[in-house]
Parts: sequence; structure tokens; C-alpha cells
Amino acid sequence: MDFFFCLPIVFGCPTKIKPEGNQGARICPRCHNAAMFTAKSRTWFELCFVPLIPLNSKHVWMCGICQLQVNVQPGWEPQVAQPGYQHPQVQGQYGPSQSGGYEPGYIQPQK
Repeated sequence: MDFFFCLPIVFGCPTKIKPEGNQGARICPRCHNAAMFTAKSRTWFELCFVPLIPLNSKHVWMCGICQLQVNVQPGWEPQVAQPGYQHPQVQGQYGPSQSGGYEPGYIQPQK
């Protein structure tokens, strides 16, 4: 009796990111949170979820909140967050509406 086994082969090239060093908080230019850090970004060839061959490597600035990645360039660094830094809120984007209460978008306000 012959048995036929079909074994799937899973492979891919994911990018892994590792933070570098212990740095102070930096301000993200996109989301304005104090969450930027330097990291090493590496692309690997993986076979059955085991990293085998490193394909590409670069140093980046990365935001831990909005996932922005910017290559490290000489002469540019994100602004250092001062102690007590607070995220600037955009008017009307957060918090309750001015008229108060829940207002779904499909209901027209009564005049």
C-alpha cells in the first residue's frame, strides 16, 4: 500500500526590526507623539518560519505608535522631547462634540 504525503513548504522574506541602544524620547514628525527611536531593519529569507539568509539591512528612525520609518540620514534627527512634553491636540478631533452627547452621522440635527 502506497501513501502519498503532501508537505507544504512555507517561505517568505519578512522584515524584522530591532531597537538600538537606550535613547531619550524623540518626537514623531507625523503623529507628534514622543515615540521615535533608532532601530535596525533587516530583511531575511525564511524557510518554514526559520530565518536563514539576511538579505538587506539598514538603520532607521521608527515611531512606535504610527509605524513611520525614516532612513537614518546624516544631519537629520527627530526633535528631542523635553520633560513634561504633551501631545498637541487638534481642535475638534478629540473629545465630546460641542452640542453634547452621541450624534451619529446619519441623523440630521433638529433645528
